[in-house]
Amino acid sequence: MRLGVPVTCVAVVATAALSVAAAKTNPRPWQKLNLPTVAQVRGVLADPPPEYGPEPYYGLNGPATIETVQRDLDTMKSLGFHAVTVQCGYGSYRRYLSPEWFAFFKQFVAEAKKRDMRVWIVDDAGYPSGFAGGKFTSEHPELRMQALVVTKKVALSAAARFDESVTPDTVAVTAVRAGDGRTVQVPVKDGRATWTATDGEWTVYVVEHAFRTSPTRSDTNPKRVKDSEQSLEDYLDPAATAKYLAFTHEAYKKAVGDEFGKTIMGFRGDEPDFSISGLPWTPKLFAKFEAMKGYDVRPYVAVFLQGRDAVLTPEQLRARADYYDVFADMFRDGFFKPQGVWCAANGLEYQVHLNHEEMQMQLAHSEGDFFRDMQFVEVPGIDSIWHQIWTDTVSDFPRFASSAAHVYGHPRAFTESFAAYRPAPDVAMARYILNEQFVRGVNLVETMYFAASSTPGGGGPSALMRDAGWPALMQYTSRMSYLMSRGRPATEVALLLPAESLWMGDKKADDTFVSAERLLGQLQVEFDIVGEDAIGSQLTTTPGAFVSGSGNRYKTVIVPNAEFLPDSVVARLRTFAASGGKVLILGSAPEFVGGRNDLHSRKVTAEDFSWATVISGDLPVTPTPPAQPPRSAPEAMVVPPGYLEALKRELPVSDVALETPNTGVRVMTRRLKDARLVLLFNESSAALNDRLLVGDVAGAEEWNPQSGNSAAVKTVQAGGKTAVPLSLAPYATELLVLR
Repeated sequence: MRLGVPVTCVAVVATAALSVAAAKTNPRPWQKLNLPTVAQVRGVLADPPPEYGPEPYYGLNGPATIETVQRDLDTMKSLGFHAVTVQCGYGSYRRYLSPEWFAFFKQFVAEAKKRDMRVWIVDDAGYPSGFAGGKFTSEHPELRMQALVVTKKVALSAAARFDESVTPDTVAVTAVRAGDGRTVQVPVKDGRATWTATDGEWTVYVVEHAFRTSPTRSDTNPKRVKDSEQSLEDYLDPAATAKYLAFTHEAYKKAVGDEFGKTIMGFRGDEPDFSISGLPWTPKLFAKFEAMKGYDVRPYVAVFLQGRDAVLTPEQLRARADYYDVFADMFRDGFFKPQGVWCAANGLEYQVHLNHEEMQMQLAHSEGDFFRDMQFVEVPGIDSIWHQIWTDTVSDFPRFASSAAHVYGHPRAFTESFAAYRPAPDVAMARYILNEQFVRGVNLVETMYFAASSTPGGGGPSALMRDAGWPALMQYTSRMSYLMSRGRPATEVALLLPAESLWMGDKKADDTFVSAERLLGQLQVEFDIVGEDAIGSQLTTTPGAFVSGSGNRYKTVIVPNAEFLPDSVVARLRTFAASGGKVLILGSAPEFVGGRNDLHSRKVTAEDFSWATVISGDLPVTPTPPAQPPRSAPEAMVVPPGYLEALKRELPVSDVALETPNTGVRVMTRRLKDARLVLLFNESSAALNDRLLVGDVAGAEEWNPQSGNSAAVKTVQAGGKTAVPLSLAPYATELLVLR
């Protein structure tokens, strides 16, 4: 079989959606799950609708005129773009969010409509989303982002006295003893904190709440730097996001709302997070914490603020996990949910990616929980803008976006790609970067960066987009994006993201999770990543399976060496196992199970998990993607003796398998109404000549998204299975349609 041109296909299903994002009335075809036939998909393959992109990230910089827009949109069309993600850029003489800006934006939308292009609106004048071009700083400073910070540290020896005044912003005064970490809450009365140290050496911490923001890169900042001049909103306060929606979304609705769900696809968010020194905080957090967890967390906040390298006691680590659990809930409900609900109610979709999805230990402390953040987001995303994906790097993190879409019942997941790669990729490498994401379920592509031709000093598309091969790559991307959003996912394995353990700083759980991703990929095991909330309550159940919002059934759940699990997760896993499902624990069984809170969790033993299969031993650590290419291909993971055999015994039997094991090939299967679609991607530099065993099928075809053509494939019978000859050049893809 010929190969060398990337190929792919997908599927989606109309089933019960877990997302309670909003009452979507009359969702558009691209917004809902579907189950088409092969004939229906084939009929659209040559010329997919523009709603499936791809789109450039377009910065309306400088003194842009309508002639600038016309010229640039024509250039985009010639480059193969069918949509555009647009942001108010720097140097604009129309003040962001002013009547003049919206009048010009209405003209922009009209020009896109003339060209049958679709529009995604960047929800701010830069990133992270949520500063409204500086309006929170200038107009509503009381709704700015806040944090808990240490404002004073005083060292005390035994019998020494602490007696100092404190401000009304003080939330806690805590003494921490060196050596054992014991804490004492210092009483505060009439604005003074007074305490006498007992035996040992102590440090008294005064903790206050303060307005403190993650840095913002705003194109309305005259200094053109990323700094704290324009504060983000208080992400944890729904009232702040209501004001943000009034500043931005509602104003766009007034100007161009008649094109919502038509020319305008939705709003595009970027990297909301707490990149601050301090703890995320909002005035209602302590009350919310006590209502959720049943105790007062203020005696612990000082130890949380000693830095991530500080050695905390087990009790303090569990209290910290409780804090981040509450923070994650408030971040979802305060920021992401209102926007997803608003977009759904207005015929739009909300797409957003977070920060450092490839480093979940960091994300857990700056954004809480990837899946909780994405629960109400219609188009979850990731970015690959530096060196997260390259031929020398193992990169499974794009699966976060597609897994969130699968779990919550959405057809699409997006990527922001290419912006800050150093060195920049050429078209061949760009194709590799996109294919590595397609085969992990991403199906909407945004490429960076197209500066308006009015940009001072020169604008236009990036050097990569000016390559002669770019239009062909975008044609391929358009077809792949369409195909990859059809039908339903077919994954039967769920890999648990152990959020509670990550909040406790459990590096071993994080390392095992990342290495498990890599190992499953090497074995051509298709899997989704799922959060603890999904296992604990959100997924529906049937005997022997958890069922996602997209309708795929997880028959095996893998727990990657988590030290801690919530009792809701343990209870549902136990019931799942009793009904015929498989629970596989890598490394060792959890030591703690939490109830209402983690602080008072109960100690458990391996016997408490006798209903699960535990595979002892450590997987080799998969390194974080390097900042610069080391220029050598990654070696296959070598696992302890017997590990693979034990793992394979617990996995569902795949009806798609290479005849000869090969760690360099990745696979994704999608299901249409009358066929399976199998995408294979050879991520290695070695050619592959083998056969694919695909069960008993009535016929096979090869589909080519580059040309839009398809051709029948000759199959042979091998041991009761149908075998498809397979020839994959290095870094090539193949898409098979199996009747």
